[in-house]
Formats: sequence, structure tokens, C-alpha cells
Amino acid sequence: MKILYFAWVRQKIGLAEEIATPPTSVNTAGELIDWLVCLSPGHAEAFANRGTIRIAINQIFAEPEDSIVGVTEIAFFPPVTGG
Repeated sequence: MKILYFAWVRQKIGLAEEIATPPTSVNTAGELIDWLVCLSPGHAEAFANRGTIRIAINQIFAEPEDSIVGVTEIAFFPPVTGG
């Protein structure tokens, strides 16, 4: 699956995107985050406060408990504010 990172999430991880093949035991977006934090110190730092991360699965807003089975793209980004 393609994983996209935006804004400060990208800066902490040091990548705009990566292709990953998580273990078959990873079935939700939250479980994917659990797996990602083990990849590098940058990933761990980016996901340290999960309440500040938003998720999109195949370009649709999602929650940590949403399934990622069969997903081709997932994106992580900070909340967007307007004003």
C-alpha cells in the first residue's frame, strides 16, 4: 500500500510517501500506526500524539478503527483549520 505523509508528519518522518507491506495481522488504521511507529525514530515521533493525526483511506476521511484490508492508499496529516 502507498502511505502518504503531509505537513509536519512528513517532516518528522522525512518522507512524503512510502510503499509498505504491513503484516497480515495489521487490519485497521490504528494497527497500521502501531506498526509504523516501530519502523524508525521519525515514525515514532510523528505518531507520538495520535490525537493530532488525521487519516484518509483511499482519499476518504477515516478513523483508527476503520479497516485497511485491501486498501491501496492511506494518508496521515495534521488537522486542517480555516479562518
